[in-house]
Amino acid sequence: MLNIRASVCLAAAVSGLVSALGAVVGMNPPALSVSAERIAALPQDQRVAWQAYLERSERQMEVDRAFLRAELVVAKLSQPIIPKEGHSAASIPLEETAAWYGGSEARHIADILLSFQTPAGGWSKNLDMGGHPRRPGESFAANNLSRFLAAGDFDEPRDRSWNYVGTFDNDATTTEIHFLAKVIAASAPEAGVAYKESFDRGLGYIFAAQFPNGGWPQVWPLEGGYHDTITYNDAAMIETVELLQAVAEGRDEFSFVRADLRSRAAASVERGLGCIAATQIVENGRPAVWAQQHDALTLRPASGRNFEMPALCGSESAQMLLFLMKLPRPSPSVVASIHAGAAWFKKNAIYGVAWRSSPNGRQLVKEAGGGPLWARYYEMGTDRPIFGDRDKTIHDDVNELSKERRNGYQWYGAKPREALNAYELWARSHPLT
Repeated sequence: MLNIRASVCLAAAVSGLVSALGAVVGMNPPALSVSAERIAALPQDQRVAWQAYLERSERQMEVDRAFLRAELVVAKLSQPIIPKEGHSAASIPLEETAAWYGGSEARHIADILLSFQTPAGGWSKNLDMGGHPRRPGESFAANNLSRFLAAGDFDEPRDRSWNYVGTFDNDATTTEIHFLAKVIAASAPEAGVAYKESFDRGLGYIFAAQFPNGGWPQVWPLEGGYHDTITYNDAAMIETVELLQAVAEGRDEFSFVRADLRSRAAASVERGLGCIAATQIVENGRPAVWAQQHDALTLRPASGRNFEMPALCGSESAQMLLFLMKLPRPSPSVVASIHAGAAWFKKNAIYGVAWRSSPNGRQLVKEAGGGPLWARYYEMGTDRPIFGDRDKTIHDDVNELSKERRNGYQWYGAKPREALNAYELWARSHPLT
């Protein structure tokens, strides 16, 4: 078990002082990058695959960066043009009619998607995909730098000019691939050639980014830090597996996908499910739930941003259970995993409270009949709710956090209730044996 508890004295030494916010129960450690040094310490039978993976990532990173450098020379630019920010998924509709995807508006968006596809085959996040195609010398990514960067911040990229260039974060890459499939399915064969090529490259990106153990990083080619972890945050990996499931089955708009790509997608799904099973946290000999991020090499819970600590995670684990319960033919081990996760949620439901806004920011307050609610994070080994702040301090009382972090993060939620409601129906046909 990874122990994130530290004494108040240690926290004070690291952060400079223990503020008036109250008890600090630990400091958030940084996530570790996938590196040659760490791979060299792996068991012999794992090293070859991981070395090949890291080398492939490094080669692709250089190809991607060389592509943009060449464009800058031709365009006579000293710095890349920064594209307009937006929410990519919001400008890429996936719920229109089949006829709409065969029309000019959809093709306009698809052409923009093609222009922002990285040489590796993926897409960045937070781009306005409803404007204009990417221009020569324009970056593949908008400005995704945190507004709160400080010295030693976990969000500080290795290179501020190359950040989230190819990612699964914020629905990126999976949304673009899904949209292209809809446009291809609604277009005449001769009109969809470029879109099919882009779609195939997008699938190739997903296959290349998958870790040898079946997980996916948040960013690929690898960017370092928490971006290298197996990422369940915001359903990034779940959405990737769901997309590949639809591809493997040739379902709906994916009926055009070649047989060889469908086979690769099916194999990728199985490896992804294996990773999900391997990362379920075990407490006192019993499977519990999952963390928000897991270390790519050790599979242990890992940190994300400064305020996202290694811990059992309520919201992401609820999404995981909902995903697993949709599997049409779950294996006995998956069935046991779901039952264990549901039992953990029932055990850790919180009643008699509400998560409310107040003049002093969001706060947890007593409320008769309130709940059930679940914290976002629970300390491993104790199941005690814990909370992180931007200075990397970990607290056991959400009301002790800075106002900015209390307002800016969903520390409590009811998503597990949706999972438990679905579980009651699912369990009738999937008894624990």
